[in-house]
Amino acid sequence: MRSINAPVGSTEESAGVWPVRRRKVLDWLIIETRKERFIDNILVEMCTRLLEAGVPVARATLHFRIQHPQWFGARIMWKKGLSEAEITTFEYGLEDTTLYLQSPVNEIRSGQQQIRQSLDGSHTGDFKYTLYNELRAEGLTEYVAWPLEHTLDKRHVVSFASDAPGGFSAEHIEFLADLLPALALVSEIRLKNRLARTLLETYVGPHASEQILAGATTRGSGVTVGAAILVCDLRDFTAISDAWPRDDVIELLNGYFDAMSEPIEKHGGEILKFMGDGLLAIFPLSDPAACANLLRAISEAQTAMNVLNQEHIRAGRKPLGYGVGVHVGDVMYGNIGSRKRLDFTVIGPAVNVASRLEGLTKEIKRPVLLSKAFAEMAGCESHLEKLGSYPIRGLGEPIEVFAYSGVGFTPDVAA
Repeated sequence: MRSINAPVGSTEESAGVWPVRRRKVLDWLIIETRKERFIDNILVEMCTRLLEAGVPVARATLHFRIQHPQWFGARIMWKKGLSEAEITTFEYGLEDTTLYLQSPVNEIRSGQQQIRQSLDGSHTGDFKYTLYNELRAEGLTEYVAWPLEHTLDKRHVVSFASDAPGGFSAEHIEFLADLLPALALVSEIRLKNRLARTLLETYVGPHASEQILAGATTRGSGVTVGAAILVCDLRDFTAISDAWPRDDVIELLNGYFDAMSEPIEKHGGEILKFMGDGLLAIFPLSDPAACANLLRAISEAQTAMNVLNQEHIRAGRKPLGYGVGVHVGDVMYGNIGSRKRLDFTVIGPAVNVASRLEGLTKEIKRPVLLSKAFAEMAGCESHLEKLGSYPIRGLGEPIEVFAYSGVGFTPDVAA
């Protein structure tokens, strides 16, 4: 019996072994990957099956242009011997760099239907792309790339590289090319699933997105949860938006939201809503450290706002003011809205108290106010300034209020 790499025209080829092996990999790709959510796992398994079928693949990559607020694209790379693929994301701006413009990936995305480059000693002279030098240094002997055509002319890229002497044979190239339509279909489904999750995470947050993807899509669906609630608002935004150019206003808001949001998310909070120049966030009490984490987030946010305000002062602008109200209690967490337009958010008296405390910061000129209920749960009353009791609109009795300086203080209680 000849080896699995027997050439076309051999006894093995005439017996139809290569078509059978192609069909086996194709059937697996189309039928047996239905329960696999992640395209990186599919790539690893596909390359393993290609090796078993006699195709000398030593490296494979998938290059996707993704819709993400931070990332321009992603590369999924498998190398022989790895049980998992490596995933690398690329920020916006990559598309304008020499590294990207002078690459086979850009050439494919620009319309080329196939790139095939020998990397072994038979090639003389300079390579067109520096990538080929890197691959040759890794001991690879040939590189081939094709487009993966998705719906509405969205074009992505797949590449394979061989370490076999002489690279890929004609049968190997035919084998790989036959996989492309199925791989395009399988990858598009996974990419759209990931896109749906990314868009939901971007617009409603990671926890709410999980609830929605799990089926919480009917009006009124939701649960009651205990949470520490944070409401934040920027001061004098109306005057700023009236006086500043539009692009400057957007830049100001983005800088302010970065300063506030990144510490919240870092410490386990979930931002549920941006409301003009304000935000609403919760720290679920299912985490025993929720209250301490909220205080840590405020402390780091205040530090970030001080840095941002120094930049405004150097630019000849007034520093930005803000107010933060914090309370704790049960909230209804779920879908609210009209029949066709829903908002996944939290409501309840506890949210109203946090909002009223934020409004109170304007009157008593303290940027961060906490309720007594929160201070007691956090166990940090001794670190706070007691301001007395204040009437809160919508409540029958005044509530005790505390001020929190935040800067330079890391709460250790309840951690």
